[in-house]
Formats: sequence, structure tokens, C-alpha cells
Amino acid sequence: MRHAARPCDAAIALGCNDIGVSAFAAGLYKAGLFPTLVFTGGNSPATTAVFPRGEAVHFREHALALGVPAHAMLLEPRAANTGQNIAYARDVLVAAGVRPRSVMLVTMPYMERRAFATCRKRWPEVDVVCASAPLSLDAYLEAMGDQETVISMMVGDLQRVIEYPRLGFAVPQEVPEDVRAAYEDLIRDGFTSRLIDQRPARRAARRRGCSG
Repeated sequence: MRHAARPCDAAIALGCNDIGVSAFAAGLYKAGLFPTLVFTGGNSPATTAVFPRGEAVHFREHALALGVPAHAMLLEPRAANTGQNIAYARDVLVAAGVRPRSVMLVTMPYMERRAFATCRKRWPEVDVVCASAPLSLDAYLEAMGDQETVISMMVGDLQRVIEYPRLGFAVPQEVPEDVRAAYEDLIRDGFTSRLIDQRPARRAARRRGCSG
């Protein structure tokens, strides 16, 4: 999203398979960009083996070890998707007496855009700033150590950016033609393990009265 980092009322670090999200969020807290940090996320097929007690639990412990004080952190350990990350984290903040006008979403680099689109749909009244570690693609692939999985997850993430607005899960965003062409090439090359079957979601969206 190329958002400039600026002070916010709270931050939400979205659980995933990248512990670097926790470390980056800890650095942003220590830089004074927000007073309250929510870690959100249960488990997914990509994280159960890595974070068996849940993404948010492990992320919070990592941030604590990096010097973020316990009183500055809130835990949301149930979310199973990005929409729930946003909605449940908002509920945790409100329960703690925090009603932010601005939030910083801390994510993996390739997930910023989907997190932003989801938050604009689920929490339209809040001012959203996205943040992630400033890594090149090559540096990120090296840090994660599993090129095939990361690229497959990037392809799946872009699929959700494209498809979720018509299902009512996110606001629409422009996808440039060269990005769409690269996405289609990667699907043809077999990076498909994180793609979703859109048919059940479309049926559910129609039942809710959303456009499909």
C-alpha cells in the first residue's frame, strides 16, 4: 500500500506463518507509533505445525521477549480468517476500553492490500494505515526459506483481492493488467495450493443477499 508510517490509536498484528510480523510490530511499538497492540489469530493449515498454541499466542510471546510490555498488548486467539481478525480485534479493543479512530494493520508484505480492503469493508469508520517489513521479494523469500509456499500464498492472496469484493468480504481494488497476467502465469505454472474454491462462498454470499 506504500502507506507512510504515522502514529495511530492502536495496532493490529494479523496472525500468519511469519513471526517477522510480530517482530516488526514490536519495533513499531517501541518507536512510539501506537500505545496498544492487538495480536489476532488462531490457527490455519499453514500455521498449525509452526505455532501449535495459535498464531496470536506465539506472536505475543515473541513481542514480549523483544521488550513490548504485557500491559500494552491484547490477545485475540480465535480468528480464522482476515475478516475475523479485524472484527474480533475490534471487539477486544472495545472490551478493553479502547475505541480507536485510527489503526495500523501490521501484516506480511504481500498481505497489506487484502488487509486494507477487508478492514475498509468490516470497519469503514476507522482510519487505516498498513505496515509491513520493508523487504524486497528476494529478501522475503530468503527469510521465509520456502519459495514455493510463499509464492503459492501470494497467488492465493491476490485471488482473494480479486474475488472477495464480489462476495461482500472486501472493498474493490484495481488490479493492473500486468499483475493479473503474472497471476495467471503463476497459476498455469502450478502455484495453486492456496487457491480457494469460490463456489461455496458465492452460494453463501447469495444467501446473505450479497452480490455474487
